[in-house]
Amino acid sequence: MGSADSKLNFRKAVIQLTTKTQPVEATDDAFWDQFWADTATSVQDVFALVPAAEIRAVREESPSNLATLCYKAVEKLVQGAESGCHSEKEKQIVLNCSRLLTRVLPYIFEDPDWRGFFWSTVPGAGRAGQGEGDDENARPLAESLLLAVADLLFCPDFTVQSHRRSTVDSAEDVHSLDSCEYIWEAGVGFAHSPQPNYIHDVNRMELLKLLLTCFSEAMYLPPAPDGGGTNPWVQFFCSTENRHALPLFTSLLNTVCAYDPVGYGIPYNHLLFSDYREPLVEEAAQVLIVTLDHDSATSTSPTVDGTTTGTAMDDTDPPGPENLFVNYLSRIHREEDFQFILKGIARLLSNPLLQTYLPNSTKKIQFHQELLVLFWKLCDFNKKFLFFVLKSSDVLDILVPILYFLNDARADHSRVGLMHIGVFILLLLSGERNFGVRLNKPYSVRVPMDIPVFTGTHADLLIVVFHKIITSGHQRLQPLFDCLLTIVVNVSPYLKSLSMVAANKLLHLLEAFSTTWFLFSAAQNHHLVFFLLEAFNNIIQYQFDGNSNLVYAIIRKRSVFHQLANLPTDPPAIHKALQRRRRAPEPLSRTGSQEGASMEGSHPAAPAEPGTLKTSLVATPGIDKLTEKSQVSEDGTLRSLEPTSQQSSADSSPATEEPDQAWREQRRLSSVSASGQWNPTSEWVLSWKSKLPLQTIMRLLQVLVPQVEKICIDKGLTDESEILRFLQHGTLVGLLPVPHPILIRKYQANSGTAMWFRTYMWGVIYLRWVWCSPEGLPRGASALGPTVVVGFMST
Repeated sequence: MGSADSKLNFRKAVIQLTTKTQPVEATDDAFWDQFWADTATSVQDVFALVPAAEIRAVREESPSNLATLCYKAVEKLVQGAESGCHSEKEKQIVLNCSRLLTRVLPYIFEDPDWRGFFWSTVPGAGRAGQGEGDDENARPLAESLLLAVADLLFCPDFTVQSHRRSTVDSAEDVHSLDSCEYIWEAGVGFAHSPQPNYIHDVNRMELLKLLLTCFSEAMYLPPAPDGGGTNPWVQFFCSTENRHALPLFTSLLNTVCAYDPVGYGIPYNHLLFSDYREPLVEEAAQVLIVTLDHDSATSTSPTVDGTTTGTAMDDTDPPGPENLFVNYLSRIHREEDFQFILKGIARLLSNPLLQTYLPNSTKKIQFHQELLVLFWKLCDFNKKFLFFVLKSSDVLDILVPILYFLNDARADHSRVGLMHIGVFILLLLSGERNFGVRLNKPYSVRVPMDIPVFTGTHADLLIVVFHKIITSGHQRLQPLFDCLLTIVVNVSPYLKSLSMVAANKLLHLLEAFSTTWFLFSAAQNHHLVFFLLEAFNNIIQYQFDGNSNLVYAIIRKRSVFHQLANLPTDPPAIHKALQRRRRAPEPLSRTGSQEGASMEGSHPAAPAEPGTLKTSLVATPGIDKLTEKSQVSEDGTLRSLEPTSQQSSADSSPATEEPDQAWREQRRLSSVSASGQWNPTSEWVLSWKSKLPLQTIMRLLQVLVPQVEKICIDKGLTDESEILRFLQHGTLVGLLPVPHPILIRKYQANSGTAMWFRTYMWGVIYLRWVWCSPEGLPRGASALGPTVVVGFMST
């Protein structure tokens, strides 16, 4: 049958379904086979020939027919999985049913009355070990669908290479087949790399699309009151009911981490031939991050049979979560596996940064946001992996791409989620001492970023990019300022030598944040000053010898510190400062911060194009909820600081005590007008001004400023290099206050960030599918509660 004829017959069947007012019997195979048996329709055909309006019409006017269509399509997938899809016709039926379900499922999910449909039982579909006709133990349609898809993803000659030695051999029995021998790609727990097969990859993609569509029901449900909530599709698919859980997890992970978009490095190779692997890798990454959606703060776990996990998984650890994908991820422990994963993710994240002398000659991947979520999951669920990442300078191969993405997206409202995930990852890494130590490695690779040219370390790069985000990012990034400066504070005790460029950037931030109109204009703004002062104190107390550039910058900007020490607290001065704010609404300017020439090949960060589709996200928790404070002991270990002990501790830094007390006092000592406008009071200013940690810096200025002035007068110096040379050989030993304990604010898992990651993840996947969808942008949409605008291919 020709392609045009098959499309025509398929369209006729759709019309018949929408116009029939009477239920069509499930036994009427002649009617139902029109949808899958006699046609060869592509996914584009299915979307074009099954319009949204007609699916909704069947749902409203002939609900039994829509139910039977879904039931029959799932039945065909189950039959295909049972038989092993040996004939071309069986394979075509499976693909047609998969595409049809991918098209129809969103319209099931968007209607609250239909959401339980797939979890209703189907007579005759028994669970394993139960009688086929025992309706009390009948398996829900969703379970039958998910198990069939899992079987089909390891179906010889359909989605994996057959191990038969010749065509004479009998077909492999799908029931006795060990899918661990059919893992898609070499890597974690699997050494053999199968021959690439375009047809197998395309078939895998069809089934992964269906899986993602099943999992997407989460987007149509109102959020749980506690921000949690389990996705039943993911929960079942990643349970012990799925005998392919381990090989599928490793197949997805290895497929992503083994992918090399550059290939043999031939210029313009992506224009000469199509890369069918990239769409599979992208879908594999999406399925992986969705199945790993698990709140680590509230997990309980049963024992997992160690015999199924292979040597790649650590069987000595306590049992992991019920979600087997999370369980397997948390138990990877071999260094060669960690190296494979880290190198793969770093290679893919670095891909958009590649520069060549031939414009557009290298392939650029588009799924870096999925990779960042995957990297986050790896670090969050597997602490051994996190420590491996920080053990060497390889962590910098992750840092530089993240800083590139942050800098590039800072002016684009549609990429605010990308900004958050990048900052969250750096916050997580900064809680570990090794991250700060690694930042001292010189930065030599010149990535095309529109930042000033400098000679220095990766720490300088981080500070320069953070300064750029704060001074020239869009307004929606202001909630991230606390996180950005917390990262700087966390790494500051380990920074051996800041460049003059980075030192000036930090002083410029302090200068901007310490203006009276900025300090008084919001209840939390003064916290930014405390963070910067704490960072300066850490560097002065612990890394004074190599940081003459910062010391010189502090001396040059000493008036800023004196102004802070003499901050006015009387009501007229506060009122005058707020009046100045109304005349100058911009919180930060670049005045006093010399930008200089930008790096070669860079271009300014651009805002989103008009009409760019974007998703909305739930608010992220404040920095006090995101982190827990830990104090570094003399032996280098971390001691958690409980709020009660922290407030009473005489050893803790003044900056540590200040935010906690000030946040409790700010409402009591200030007032909010009827219009909701912030009104600072003298008592409120006094409550935190007295805790400004200025003692160390004031002592430094007291000792060094007269010495520098004397040298300048005696020698007639005007060249700052001579002053820097003097400062390099100076010492403050015995002159500064007793060093304060190092305080680290480590990321802490919580339900708020779990909910944020869930909405961000689905927003990313939704937007990727919208642009790849045959029908373009959605017209009708549902929502993940009030947070993410969605319509997962329901157009």
